[in-house]
Amino acid sequence: MKEETISKDALQLEEQRVDSPVNKGFDAEKRSPHRERRGKRKRLIVFAALGVLAVGAFLAWRHYARSVTTDDAQIEGHLHPISARIPGYVTRVTVDDTQYVRKGTVLVQMDPTDYQVAVELAKAQLAKAQAEATAALGGVPITSVSTLSQVHSAEADVQGSQAGVLASEKNFQQTEARLAQVEANNVKVQDDLRRYGQLIGKREISRQKYDQAVASSKVSSAAVTEAQAGVAAAEQQVTQERSRMQQAEAELRSAHTRPEQLHVTRAKAEAAAAVVEEAEAELHRAELNLEYTTIVAPADGIVGKRTAVAGQNVSPGQTLLVIVPTRDIWVTANFKETELKDMRVGQPVKIHVDAYDHDFRGKVLGIAGATGVQFSLLPPENATGNYVKVVQRVPVRIAIDPGQDPGHLLQVGLSVEPRIQIH
Repeated sequence: MKEETISKDALQLEEQRVDSPVNKGFDAEKRSPHRERRGKRKRLIVFAALGVLAVGAFLAWRHYARSVTTDDAQIEGHLHPISARIPGYVTRVTVDDTQYVRKGTVLVQMDPTDYQVAVELAKAQLAKAQAEATAALGGVPITSVSTLSQVHSAEADVQGSQAGVLASEKNFQQTEARLAQVEANNVKVQDDLRRYGQLIGKREISRQKYDQAVASSKVSSAAVTEAQAGVAAAEQQVTQERSRMQQAEAELRSAHTRPEQLHVTRAKAEAAAAVVEEAEAELHRAELNLEYTTIVAPADGIVGKRTAVAGQNVSPGQTLLVIVPTRDIWVTANFKETELKDMRVGQPVKIHVDAYDHDFRGKVLGIAGATGVQFSLLPPENATGNYVKVVQRVPVRIAIDPGQDPGHLLQVGLSVEPRIQIH
């Protein structure tokens, strides 16, 4: 009974609240057309905002679905260790650590005195070798002409001596024939004299005729002696001519060996020319060593790890400082093997540098032929039974578009986050 009374009182209070002028005005305002339009506008704005958010979320999803990124990446470049190529004494170091230098800038100067002396000595040796080569080369045509003239002269001498031998032999034959004739005549004259001597004793011939026979005997004997002397002389002449011919033949044989001497002369000239080339090489090496006393920067970059100081004696191969490049640099990004499916060379890349919170443009330059662990000192062996599959990383080389870093902000070793557009 009490509960029913409470319910009725509550109902009456509710009716009074509804029927009150304030509540009636509020309900009327809620149900006004202006209020309804505002509500619709708000709802439209909310729906439009939700639509924009949905489209943005879709576009963002498509954008990130078309790209791959990794934070396992860094800037790399070839460091240039600057070392001495020759032993020497350092007289001046023109750069210091963190200093930017351009290609060709003088970095270290060594004492060039010893190497200048070596250059002068090499020049003197070259001049001497050139003079000797000129003399040896000039002897070749002289020897050639002399050889030909000696051969022709020796051949002419041989021919002349052969003709002399023939003439002397003929003369010898003639003198022998005359001797035989004179001897035969002398025999007759001597026989006549003996016969006249027998007759003169018997007084069968006159004394005058006998005297004539004696005189003829003497003349005939003298003729025989003369003929014998002529034969001996002719024989001596034959011997001389034969000796002369032998000498001429020997000289001809010697002349025929002159071409070999010409080859020797030419060989000496070639050897002298080779000595000249050797002297030129020595001079070139001395000049190179003199140039090596001035050490210049091989590329644009920043100096680091400088150990060279003035007054230091350095040896070949000793590192004096390092040039860190600022232009020839790239990004090495280690992507997961599952992210390489649609990756291609030439795809555009956005490179975010953590140190400067700045983005750079680039493109994929190449993909490594093996995973990163395969290049490690001790590659893993998966032949055991405790194999656990691990997603491997593959190094990807990314080129940075030129002209984006005029202030040399990019430094070797900085961490970056590349994002590759794969579609």
